[in-house]
Amino acid sequence: MTDLLKRLAPILLALALGACATPEAPAAVPAAATEAPQGAVSAADPRAEAAGRAILAQGGSATDAAIAVMLALTVVEPQSSGIGGGGFMVRAGEAGVTTFDGRETAPAAATPTRFLGPDGEPLPRDRRVISGLSVGVPGNIALAAKAHAEHGRLAWRDLFAPAIALARDGFVMNRRLHGSLAGAQGRADRSDAARAVFFGADGAPLPVGTRITVPALARTLERIAEAGPEAFYEDGAEALAAYVAGETPQDGAMSAADIASYAAKRREPVCTAYRAHRVCGMGPPSSGGIAVAQILGQLERFDLAELGPESVTFWHLFLESQRLAYADRARYLGDSDFVEVPLAGLTDPAYLARRSALIDPEKALPVAEPGTPPGAPQARADGDEPAERGTSHFAVVDAAGNAVSYTSTIEGAFGSGLFFGGFYLNNELTDFSLTPEQDGSPVANRVEGGKRPRSSMAPTVVYDPAGEIVLVIGAAGGTTIPVQVARSVIGVIDFGLSASEALALPLVMAFGPTVIVEEGSALAGMTARLEALGHDRIRPVSPPLKANALRRTPEGWESARDPRIEPNLAYE
Repeated sequence: MTDLLKRLAPILLALALGACATPEAPAAVPAAATEAPQGAVSAADPRAEAAGRAILAQGGSATDAAIAVMLALTVVEPQSSGIGGGGFMVRAGEAGVTTFDGRETAPAAATPTRFLGPDGEPLPRDRRVISGLSVGVPGNIALAAKAHAEHGRLAWRDLFAPAIALARDGFVMNRRLHGSLAGAQGRADRSDAARAVFFGADGAPLPVGTRITVPALARTLERIAEAGPEAFYEDGAEALAAYVAGETPQDGAMSAADIASYAAKRREPVCTAYRAHRVCGMGPPSSGGIAVAQILGQLERFDLAELGPESVTFWHLFLESQRLAYADRARYLGDSDFVEVPLAGLTDPAYLARRSALIDPEKALPVAEPGTPPGAPQARADGDEPAERGTSHFAVVDAAGNAVSYTSTIEGAFGSGLFFGGFYLNNELTDFSLTPEQDGSPVANRVEGGKRPRSSMAPTVVYDPAGEIVLVIGAAGGTTIPVQVARSVIGVIDFGLSASEALALPLVMAFGPTVIVEEGSALAGMTARLEALGHDRIRPVSPPLKANALRRTPEGWESARDPRIEPNLAYE
């Protein structure tokens, strides 16, 4: 936990900056609820939103539009997500709830000691992160293809048109991308090809307002649009694997066979009840859906609506529920293809009631220990807390009422720094636990060949008591993601807030015995009262928050993004 906090600090500024606006319009402002007969889109970048809306206007499904948004974000938000990474999609509609796993996989040759040196200690951070060691086989194109095959309406190639146009004709550098580039030099500018796109002759990022073109990415997207996912996983496998292997400083390099054998998967959704609502999210290898379900389930016995968001008691209860959920996360969550995850037990109402009983409104738990849910495996050790930080979430609803909640990531800002085909490759394998064993017991999230690292991503769809989709939500921000989502769900259901107001709620989060509170927020003024309840290691920070949501209202769909990123959408 302490290591995570140390790693969190230097990236706050870079992650607080970033998404883009067009030169033809002023910086975006939070959208109001409006009638949207063709559907609605929320994304971190207005141009990605426009790509999704264009697909909806052509009669595309929510799945079609979400794919177009992901592709467009590859162009205009290269620091956060795209085809060089992976993601999770929750799709809800007439066919029920379907979840798709496009999480990256470790090469077959990867071993549990992948990130350790000969002395058994972790390799230096730059060696394990900014190199081929950290790159997993990208999953977003496979996820898109699988979801499109089941729920697409338009032709595959049509979904690529907006992104191809952005890459070929250019987009304008905004403050967020510029700040991210400046904060990640040594990583974002690691390759000659990336420097040629985003940096000037003086080595500095190109100025805000500069039109950027990425012809190599346009060509990559055109090939995939015409030939299908095979252009990425088969025809392009040798070149991609050779590039990653050449940047891998020790054994366990990626091979063409690793890429060719990659498959996106359908997973069972995690659906639980909360105050007569139905909350559906992503299961393993993501911990996000389970963490959200546990936080909400443990808090249901408390009258949060009566307490309200200005109550220190509410935030104390919220912290305690987080601590219990994250203790279980560290003990039990990993890739369910490799480790036994007691999914039903972790979300069992009786188990959550027992966990909730540990929460005292008057004082903090001395230590939040993992529980023993029904079906819990024995001899399981806790892992460390890796987390995605280069991530983007987007939400789409189509004219038929189908909804998609999709979180896409390349892990860190600009991923591994490796730049191939006009896009950055992920450093997702650093989401595995560094140490494979603890006290002689295996860690659930240790590295293994073909395995998917644990994630915090929490794409979520919420149904109201009448069975109608009322909220489509998700977030970026590493291990803060489930906390952001749970907080916002409470904001809408318990506090009666709009989506914009719910996303604007402050963040408080426990990292072991340390509590972070959002600097400058109302929570910062509650520090003394939180300390009196037993939260005695409180640190004010500016956390990397970036959430997006759609909320059904009587007037139509409200499209909202976290207001904290709005100032950085400007391009001048």
